[in-house]
Amino acid sequence: MNEKQFIEALKEKGIELSEQQIAQFNKYFELLVEWNEKMNLTAITDLEGVYLKHFYDSISASFYFDFTKVTSVCDVGAGAGFPSIPIKICFPHLQITIVDSLNKRITFLNHLTNELNLEGMTFVHARAEEFGQNATYREKFDVVTARAVARLSVLSELCLPLAKEGGYFVALKAAAGAEELKDATKAISTLGGKLKEEFAFHLPVEESERSLYVFDKIKSTPKKYPRKPGVPNKTPII
Repeated sequence: MNEKQFIEALKEKGIELSEQQIAQFNKYFELLVEWNEKMNLTAITDLEGVYLKHFYDSISASFYFDFTKVTSVCDVGAGAGFPSIPIKICFPHLQITIVDSLNKRITFLNHLTNELNLEGMTFVHARAEEFGQNATYREKFDVVTARAVARLSVLSELCLPLAKEGGYFVALKAAAGAEELKDATKAISTLGGKLKEEFAFHLPVEESERSLYVFDKIKSTPKKYPRKPGVPNKTPII
């Protein structure tokens, strides 16, 4: 997917990019490739791959979830900024908080944000489990999102404690999503979530399968969750 196809594909979905937004995506691509030579941010560095598998794939969440109706978004384990920064470029009003366990990625994200002139961005260097127990952030966000971080049974323990009651957890998954959802049923319920909607679709061009899950945060998460770093991954709630 080249830049022109990217612009057209978003237009078909109702997102018309301004010249400034197009330039921001272009700069994002350049910086991603440049910094990737110094640190491992992504295995995908060709323009067509980045525009499709990172930019378009991230923004696809907004085809099914209305980001115009929320303000605060927390992105757990965003790596090089996916999905939240492409979404932020399209919806500039969003206040984005990214938590990541690697400080060098935070350094990249700070530089990227400055270069793209993005406002309302906060980066926190922390393990997601500890971040979720921090009173400053716990149950404070309208939306918590994550893309390809962990299995849904694990991911829900990292994300749902951060969503406020009445808020949402939006999980971007590949083809194995349905299987993961079955395994995560108990965890989601225990942590105060409830499946609101699920969507299956294909990325254009390569037709790879994608799943998107939107969970309502219907009640407060019990205080003991998330558990200590590493525990959710070793012994998920099942």
